[in-house]
Amino acid sequence: MTSEQDANKAIVVRFNKEFIAGGDMDIFHRTIDPDFVNRTPHPGHSAGPDGVAHFFTRGLRLAFPDLEVTIHDQVAEGDKVVTRKSYRGTHRGGFLGMPATGRTVDFGVIDIIRLRDGRYVEHWAVADMAGLRAQLQAE
Repeated sequence: MTSEQDANKAIVVRFNKEFIAGGDMDIFHRTIDPDFVNRTPHPGHSAGPDGVAHFFTRGLRLAFPDLEVTIHDQVAEGDKVVTRKSYRGTHRGGFLGMPATGRTVDFGVIDIIRLRDGRYVEHWAVADMAGLRAQLQAE
């Protein structure tokens, strides 16, 4: 692994901890390239930087204000970083068309990020939304 790949992995960890979990918009703006493209945008959100910002700031973190991100594994190859992680939080606001349940949920996500000059330029993801939905609907 090269020092650039190590640096890219660290950038992804920081983005997850400081922006996704922590809401630091400065980290968002310093990390997301203006030409960024989300190849798996969330329904109702654009594939550009604004769609990502909106999903996390007006969607996920409003629904789960105590959101935590745990990084389980990372693999870097070339200009890409693959991260297997999980999100955990208490459902305090509407999400996926469901009103707040007060339940604590934990669901997995696998991201692939392509970086250029230390910035996110492309993103692909697989999230266990079925598992999340099942936790929110559990009796």
